[in-house]
Amino acid sequence: MLTANRLSRLPPWLSHWLGYRSEPLTKRSDYTIWFWSFIGSFLGISLIQAVFGQAHYFIERGVPSIVASYGATAVLIYGAIEAPLAQPRPLFGGHFLGALTGICITKLFHLLPTEERFQSLLWLAGSLSCATSVVVMQVTGTTHPPAGKSYEIMCATALLAAVNPEIRQMGWYYLPVVLLTSALALVVALITNNIQRRYPVFWLHPTPPPAPKPAPVSTESTNRSSEKFAETITTAPV
Repeated sequence: MLTANRLSRLPPWLSHWLGYRSEPLTKRSDYTIWFWSFIGSFLGISLIQAVFGQAHYFIERGVPSIVASYGATAVLIYGAIEAPLAQPRPLFGGHFLGALTGICITKLFHLLPTEERFQSLLWLAGSLSCATSVVVMQVTGTTHPPAGKSYEIMCATALLAAVNPEIRQMGWYYLPVVLLTSALALVVALITNNIQRRYPVFWLHPTPPPAPKPAPVSTESTNRSSEKFAETITTAPV
């Protein structure tokens, strides 16, 4: 588990690119944020398409140049980098579990006797994949509020496994493709987001807020309370 304590033990040149900062960052201008959001999104999507669209290994296996749901992922991990949904755990867990859910449900529907029957119930397979993936995400804690965009991404990854012919034909091979795509997107995010910003805010679990300090008790109020207590004892009837 990459916690702040463990990251602090690493050399500064390494921990910096993993999101660790010993001091709080100064607020960046909107122009700086917009610039690096553009650079990160452009490089991330370009790298994914270069790997899957140019490598013969993936082309021969019919892998699409990019899984469509990663377009929404780019908005999070390059634009809204401080959002809980943009952190590595939702990135990997949401996509992988969504893909796994979609494949399992689609495989079950493929047990139908004819392809025509399968195609007629494809809407049901897609709906079940999306709905089930939402529950899986809630149970496994791979989403964090605000949840709308995370549900959309994970549902899209699960839905594509059912309704997209290219991805449906990939079968179980869809899982390593999703993991590799998430890894490529994360590598670009770690580089571009840590030049002038900070990413990730956390790796697996957010850092709990510090416990509130007890209010200091002044000596004067304590002395007054002691005096009143003494007066009460003195004046009390015997």
